[in-house]
Amino acid sequence: MKRYIGMTVIGYFYIFGAIVLLLTLGIEQNVPINVRVGLEFLPELGVRIFISILFIIMSVGFVNLKKWAYWLMILCSIYMLVISLSLAFNYQNQLFVGNAVFSASILIYTIFNRHHFKYTHTRSKKNSN
Repeated sequence: MKRYIGMTVIGYFYIFGAIVLLLTLGIEQNVPINVRVGLEFLPELGVRIFISILFIIMSVGFVNLKKWAYWLMILCSIYMLVISLSLAFNYQNQLFVGNAVFSASILIYTIFNRHHFKYTHTRSKKNSN
């Protein structure tokens, strides 16, 4: 399987972020992660664990060019873009603008490189004897 540098960098960046998120479970931040992802009504610890697991699964599939990971990355990027823009306008915080720019960049790159992703199902071939 051919490796594409852009998809590899994006995938490993998300894996790294998920691992850092798991390693910092007990550290309080100025803007909690559940607020950053638009889930302030849920407990922060649960959101951190869920986001970390989701990003690791998505990233492994993305690095391996799986079609389901392509769609999951598209959905997550659109969701994070909308949430980040909304929070940027509400909180006037540059952190959210940076998140929006990052999400938009990932979204654009992923869409322009959609032809590299493949379906994971295989068709069985009947042996003719």
